[in-house]
Amino acid sequence: MIHDEGFHALDRQECLRLLAGVPVGRVVYTRQALPAVLPVNFGLDRDCSVLIRTSAASDLVRAVDGVVVAFEADAFDTAAHSGWSVVVTGRAAVVTDPAERRRLARTGPRPWIAARDGVFLRIEAEWVTGRELTGTGSPRR
Repeated sequence: MIHDEGFHALDRQECLRLLAGVPVGRVVYTRQALPAVLPVNFGLDRDCSVLIRTSAASDLVRAVDGVVVAFEADAFDTAAHSGWSVVVTGRAAVVTDPAERRRLARTGPRPWIAARDGVFLRIEAEWVTGRELTGTGSPRR
């Protein structure tokens, strides 16, 4: 691990362990040639891909199906000046296989907002990076 002024890099397994413990992250993608960030609830699938359940008619589905996106989640303790951040980068795709859709309907993340036309988006965990702030540095004023 690389250490740098209170930060250190996290390996893939630690990143995935931390991701599995939080319910909300952010999808980073391009919308109309500009960066966009959308908070979403999510889950990890058995292959460690990020799963998001959303409406088939959502702007997110139209913008990310078949393209490379980033997904970020984090947790921080502001009093202790510590926390972590993990980024998953990979191709996003709507899950279309009927058997896979049925499996995810049973095991995948539950939507926070009901949608009659719900679909699952999968972000392949092609590149997983993370870092942890250990709280050893003092804040600058």
